[in-house]
Amino acid sequence: MARSPYGNYGHAILTAGALRTPDQVALTYCGEQSFTYDQLNRNVNRRAHALLEKGVGPGRRVAALLNETLRVAEVYLAQAKIGAVTAALNPYWPVETLRDVVAASGCTAFVYDATVEGVVAQIRDSLPGVTTWIDVRELESASEEEPPISGRYDDPLALYYTSGTTGLPKAVVHTHASSLATAQIWLDVPRGPDSVFGTGAIIWGIGFPAIVGPALYAGMRLVLEQDWGPANFLRVVPRERVTHLSQIPSFYAALLASPEHEDVDLSSIQVIMLGGEPLTATMLERIKARLPQAGVYSYYGQTEAPYTCVGRVDDGTIPLGSSGRARTGNAVRITDPNGERVVGEVGEINLAGPHRMTGYDGQPERTAEVLRGEWYVGGDLGTLSPDGVLRVLGRREDSILKGGVWTQPVVIEEAVSALDGVAEAGAVGVPEGASEQQVLLAVVPRAGHTLDASKLALALADTLPAHQRPDHIVVADALPHSQDASGGPGKLLRGKIRELLG
Repeated sequence: MARSPYGNYGHAILTAGALRTPDQVALTYCGEQSFTYDQLNRNVNRRAHALLEKGVGPGRRVAALLNETLRVAEVYLAQAKIGAVTAALNPYWPVETLRDVVAASGCTAFVYDATVEGVVAQIRDSLPGVTTWIDVRELESASEEEPPISGRYDDPLALYYTSGTTGLPKAVVHTHASSLATAQIWLDVPRGPDSVFGTGAIIWGIGFPAIVGPALYAGMRLVLEQDWGPANFLRVVPRERVTHLSQIPSFYAALLASPEHEDVDLSSIQVIMLGGEPLTATMLERIKARLPQAGVYSYYGQTEAPYTCVGRVDDGTIPLGSSGRARTGNAVRITDPNGERVVGEVGEINLAGPHRMTGYDGQPERTAEVLRGEWYVGGDLGTLSPDGVLRVLGRREDSILKGGVWTQPVVIEEAVSALDGVAEAGAVGVPEGASEQQVLLAVVPRAGHTLDASKLALALADTLPAHQRPDHIVVADALPHSQDASGGPGKLLRGKIRELLG
């Protein structure tokens, strides 16, 4: 009996849509090209046949260094269909990191686009294990037929990499099944037949199963841009009538700090998904004041278990500061230092479900540290209400110890962000790792405002207890954020605040 192709990620994500609604627009690229589900599927099939012709087949590991968003979508899906395992590389890594990650990956093939040709030239001779080098422009085949489908269910689909704040980024192994479970995110969030999901170049890596997969699986139109910073965002949203977005709160701090947005038609936006950072009450108020028609949702997960929890925060469905309840088919719990489940107490966040990774590639000891039975325990602290609402407090290593009391930076940052004229704030404990710390606070003024550190200190003295009051306040032009190719700010880098200003 033939095995069903629907356990294959590429077939279930794209081919099913081509069979269901072949003439519906699946993807719009930089306002210049549009593809129906049938056309996109045929393009992916051509890439798949070309890969097979170059010797890339089931189980072969392929390093993919791609920054052209359309090529990312086509190549990742083509490799999924034929059962190749994609090592989803970050084009913003330093050359040395890139080289070392590929050397450790077991990849024997490497596919790249024109944007990274210079980097490829630098690392090629130092990677003797890679025997096949493929310029994506070579991936053309005359055949548009479905390729032989290989790779299903628990077969490995891809290596997605962690941020690598210490040491090399870890390779997180996801299967066809775990990635399909992640693709179901929009089944828990309202959408319609004309829903349009907009995004930028962040789709390589874990952004692919978290953005491209869900959009196509849900039958949306995916709007791909190379730049998703505030300026281009303000051009693309009205042009494409974007309805759905997935971003981090820092993006809106940047967008709303400048007056450029004020005369732009953003009325098409219906759903804003926010994660990766805490959402403060002040930021939610600013978003709702500008986009009153949009439902604002929080989500929580990690590369190892994406999109575990989701919930709407702007209508009272869940309390502000929470990340919602476990998504359909997933589970979340909090455990104490003994590994026992607790409710209403601070502890470690545990995540479980079919979307969970199988482990860290080549690191069984590190895998054993974080996979405890069916649960993934990744070092974040939080609380869980009796009715299952998760509140994420932050990383253990970000906690500030002052006056013998632990504080999460977000508590201080939320109080500061509520003050007039503050666009963004970041708090850290200094010195790092000390048994007694002081609070270093960095603040960025909103456009047209000035901030005085002494006045901020007086204002916070009235709202914060002694162990949370900043000892040092620095007014900065900008705070350090990760570079994630979105064109806008990535996650706040608190360690860099300490390094640059401490």
